[in-house]
Amino acid sequence: MTPHPRSRPFAQVDVFSAEPCLGNPVAVVLDGSDLTDEQMARFARWTNLSETTFVLPPVSPEADYRLRIFTPERELPFAGHPTLGSARAWLAAGGTPHGAAVVQECAAGSVRIHPAADDAAALAFEAPPTVRSGELEPPVLRRVLAGLGLRDEQVAAHQWVDNGPGWAAVLLGSETEVLAIEPDYAALDGIKAGVVGPAPEGSDHDLEVRAFVAGGHGYEDPVTGSLNASVAQWLLRTGRLPGDYTARQGTRMGRRGMVRVSADRTGNVRVGGSCTVCVTGTVAL
Repeated sequence: MTPHPRSRPFAQVDVFSAEPCLGNPVAVVLDGSDLTDEQMARFARWTNLSETTFVLPPVSPEADYRLRIFTPERELPFAGHPTLGSARAWLAAGGTPHGAAVVQECAAGSVRIHPAADDAAALAFEAPPTVRSGELEPPVLRRVLAGLGLRDEQVAAHQWVDNGPGWAAVLLGSETEVLAIEPDYAALDGIKAGVVGPAPEGSDHDLEVRAFVAGGHGYEDPVTGSLNASVAQWLLRTGRLPGDYTARQGTRMGRRGMVRVSADRTGNVRVGGSCTVCVTGTVAL
């Protein structure tokens, strides 16, 4: 028997943009207590956003809250823009962290989220470790090339950059090549592909990023925290980018997501950007 719905606090946050409607939205149910897995999954299907999250009491004593993250199809152990958007919604609703950073508990473990010193609306998460790395296997690379319409010689490097969602990434020679891609989702055959390329000198960003998710009809994700996090770990580790840089994503979709990446002396990577609360209210669940 389905429990009787009750009113729960709700927010929708635009992540990686200081200007509303130019980033990536996430729906946040700020009290997911006593909801079943099916209720959460059903609501995520109904919002039809790339991710919907549910804030719950933490299990770990050092965490400020626990977060469950759902796409319309499945639950994710971690995702970047829902992490930042949920933290912003929780803080805006009066949440107070135990320490200087917000500590989020999720299926991938604890994630620390830091405020930005120069932007009251900005937050940054500490990138979790990858669960899979190394170059793409030849059959996977062939599927990626076929799905993105790329030639072998266009790919400067490729890598698994999986910190939970399962991203495979290719580095191209230029932003222009990244923006020219017209994906064939059927040919991607289930691959979640990230594509990156350097921006022209003098741009307000250093890297252009696109993210393509196969399955169903397939879609392009506007701005992707998890992909940017693992791409940063890869490109910084291999010396292809400096320790601090800015990535732009969503250009072909009419968005202007700006992702700020920084790394400390120990190699820990932070990924962040502005988070704008666009909707607040309640939802009956």
